[in-house]
Amino acid sequence: MGKKEMAVKLIKDKLNNKTFLSYKEIAEITGYHPKYILKLKKEVLDGTIKLVHGNKNRVPANVMSEEEKAKIIALYKKSNVSIRKFCNFYNSRSYSCIYNLLKENGLLK
Repeated sequence: MGKKEMAVKLIKDKLNNKTFLSYKEIAEITGYHPKYILKLKKEVLDGTIKLVHGNKNRVPANVMSEEEKAKIIALYKKSNVSIRKFCNFYNSRSYSCIYNLLKENGLLK
């Protein structure tokens, strides 16, 4: 059980009079700030509590497509310039992005 799940359980127990813990004590037990515990209490009362982050299992917006990866690899194989000059030439991705792609494909030492 995660911290947030434990906090929600303790808040629900307090709302149902099953425990005599204060919200400050619940905050100390779970490690959250007392204001966050009160925010969770409001979400529990409203029925809008979510235990899973909304972006979980989504593909990042700036992920590089397989076509672009293949294009970068092919261009770098044809060129005989340094990685820095290649990155300045390509200019639509960061140095670290291109460097990591070329490194994982064995094109850099």
